[in-house]
Amino acid sequence: MNKEPNRFEETTVATETIFEGRIITLQVDQVKLPNGKIATREIVRHPGAVAVLALLGDRMLVVDQYRKPLGRMQVEIPAGKLDPGEAPETAARRELEEETGYRCGSLRHISSFYSSPGFADEILHLYIAEDLTPGDVHLDEDEFLECEAITLEEAKRYMAESRISDAKTIMAVYAWQLYALTGTIG
Repeated sequence: MNKEPNRFEETTVATETIFEGRIITLQVDQVKLPNGKIATREIVRHPGAVAVLALLGDRMLVVDQYRKPLGRMQVEIPAGKLDPGEAPETAARRELEEETGYRCGSLRHISSFYSSPGFADEILHLYIAEDLTPGDVHLDEDEFLECEAITLEEAKRYMAESRISDAKTIMAVYAWQLYALTGTIG
């Protein structure tokens, strides 16, 4: 493996924003490749997000909601985008409470990862929340979901059935399994 840090760096020669929405911005960049040729890159800009592996005893809190891009219901861990200037830990606590009604006594960072670096700069910060206490759900006005607490076996079955099929939730299930086996996370 070559260790030169910028050997394959692409230099941006032009940028055009073609869409600016509430959550994402889509831009098209013209870049100069390492061989001198010009190529086009379509890039989704995203403010970043958080996701929470919330453990309630031997169960994980999940939300079941309709996902328009998939055209179907999807079971996922609580998650949401960062507000401008918001710290990821603050957002994780907020999203957990908004979507499930639970507050956590313990919140620890597991990992941060990019959802799809081939075309998007979205970074997800995954946390584990424990010592949960119930409260009230505070959904956004355009948010419709149901919360449930599932076992590890149910989570694996949901994965086999493709009811759980998003990367953040699959990663959380495997982190939970490791935690259950070893007592450590991350």
